[in-house]
Amino acid sequence: MTPTASEGAEQEKESGVPSHAPSVAGSVIEASDGLGGTNYIRIQNMASTANLGTRLDLKKIALKCRNTEFNPRRFGAVVMRLREPKATALIFASGKMCVTGVKSTHNATLAAKKFAYIIERVGFTPAEYMDFKVQNIVGTADVGFPIRLEGLVYAHSTFASYEPELFPGLIYRLVNPRVVFLIFVSGKIVLTGAKTEADLSQAYTKLYPVLVEYRKVHVASLPGTQPITETETAALPVSTTATGDGEGVADVRQMEEV
Repeated sequence: MTPTASEGAEQEKESGVPSHAPSVAGSVIEASDGLGGTNYIRIQNMASTANLGTRLDLKKIALKCRNTEFNPRRFGAVVMRLREPKATALIFASGKMCVTGVKSTHNATLAAKKFAYIIERVGFTPAEYMDFKVQNIVGTADVGFPIRLEGLVYAHSTFASYEPELFPGLIYRLVNPRVVFLIFVSGKIVLTGAKTEADLSQAYTKLYPVLVEYRKVHVASLPGTQPITETETAALPVSTTATGDGEGVADVRQMEEV
């Protein structure tokens, strides 16, 4: 019976041997906000690379393996998909491989090993050392308040760029760690360019105090939708406050006759 993700994590913790069960624990990171609080960063995608160390016959792989696509006229790589963990690999004839679609380093490593095992079953012998590397991690977070993007880009023009006519988000490039933020006026942010979960957490901790500084204080929910007060209702014409059966019009005519 295949162990679940939680059982696999417990086995790995107890024995010290890497588990072969997919894990969902790494999809959410708890990061400090630099002001004594914490927030959560949700990993949306992780791109990694590996080198199998041998030349591959892509046509043979596509014919013998399930869940594969190969159209050499459109793209010179085999597209192979896994269900557990849910991942997609681009496998090139040189033996190089790109794995995407996973949401944790554990699942990325596990998916790369499974792809290598499948290729080995086809008849190729991968190298023992695959040179596995995480190249990019994409995460999302919500700071919980609206942000003045114009003020932020004016004060941090060295690192930030904002062109609302082209894209509604502000692009903020952090130098150390090298992480790029897409910051939206609603307070939602996208983090990309990180190679480790620690880089994501550290970058968020550095930027959050800056976002607090440019927090919008007075925010109207929807302009022109404020409720009408009792004084304003009394000042309305009689006909506008009448019901649909013409009672208001009759009252006005009685007043004119008197």
